Amino acid sequence: MAEDHEFNEADAESAAYNVSVGERLRAIRRQKKLSLQEVEADSHDEFKASVLGAYERGERSVSLPRLRRLAIFYGVPIEQLLPRDEALAGEAVAASRKMAIDLVTLATRNEEEFVILSRYLKMIQVKRGDFNGKVLTVRADDVRAIAAMLDVAIDDVSAHLETLGLLFKPTQIN
Repeated sequence: MAEDHEFNEADAESAAYNVSVGERLRAIRRQKKLSLQEVEADSHDEFKASVLGAYERGERSVSLPRLRRLAIFYGVPIEQLLPRDEALAGEAVAASRKMAIDLVTLATRNEEEFVILSRYLKMIQVKRGDFNGKVLTVRADDVRAIAAMLDVAIDDVSAHLETLGLLFKPTQIN
């Protein structure tokens, strides 16, 4: 009888973990702005919409080789498809000084200062699990590091990025 109780606890823990993995899978897919059907089509039917949906709902366990192939398909590190450590999640506190950097424009720049900046911003993306690939909002600590990279005062980072065409400005819809 005690063995049945332990088995049920293990099952419940596995089921909860499957749900957490599924939430991460769904979050990454949505960041990529893909539907389940688009994933199926774009992967040439490697990832069936119904199976991927079952992974996302936590109804099925995903194998490590399959998780690796999903990470490659989404273009993200495999660890980003796993649930986040709650202790690390608490670190993501909004800072007062934020600005958005246009990653698309940055990718077109090959000068050394831009290569270093790009590498730094990719590190931030991995840490946050933010893979939309178009814009990245940087926080106060990030702005200080960027100021050092660009050799400008902290208060001048925004203006300098704007001069370089790297400060993202949302388009106004009238």
